[in-house]
Amino acid sequence: MTRIVIVDDHSIFRSGLKASLDPAIEVLGEAADVDTAVAAVAELRPDVVLLDVHLPGGAGGGGAEVLRRSAALLDSVRFLALSVSDSAEDVVGVIRAGARGYITKGSSGEEVSRAVASVAGGDAVFSPKLAGFVLDAFGAVAGEQAASDEELDRLSAREREVMRLIARGYAYKEVATELFISVKTVETHVSAVLRKLQLSSRHELTAWALERKLL
Repeated sequence: MTRIVIVDDHSIFRSGLKASLDPAIEVLGEAADVDTAVAAVAELRPDVVLLDVHLPGGAGGGGAEVLRRSAALLDSVRFLALSVSDSAEDVVGVIRAGARGYITKGSSGEEVSRAVASVAGGDAVFSPKLAGFVLDAFGAVAGEQAASDEELDRLSAREREVMRLIARGYAYKEVATELFISVKTVETHVSAVLRKLQLSSRHELTAWALERKLL
């Protein structure tokens, strides 16, 4: 059972979405604005948050603000943006803030359910019409690819494995299980990766990996 919170300021949309989701998805709660969303995520700790990009309340930052204010929970709670918007500003804004995917409200209940399951499993998910745009927006052109090759050369083989799993949203314990190493060793590798790539957090690491098509 995947546990979710739905964040959207339209009650009719929330009701319709709940009714169309797979039975294997449990809706723990709902929120209609930034402040309520932040509180609900902190209290309920869902597996996935279905997050509208444009929300009232808070400091006016919408879905990206919810992500920023929930940054301490991003190791265990994954966010999937669900919006009518397909603008570059909206997509890039929430992905940089820590969202693990972005799908449009034109998606069917079945498609949303699949996306929720994928994000809960650690994958990054985008609506088909946005996938190419997302890669372009994060700009992996030839020169940048060469630069990323040089950056990757700084990492050991094990550090690269850890980097990719962390960037995909895996928790430290999940990485340890996947690679048959201790959590302490994962922490050591992550510290080394961030230092070598001159990044300050796992969220910057995710954006870095997306920009270079490494996920």
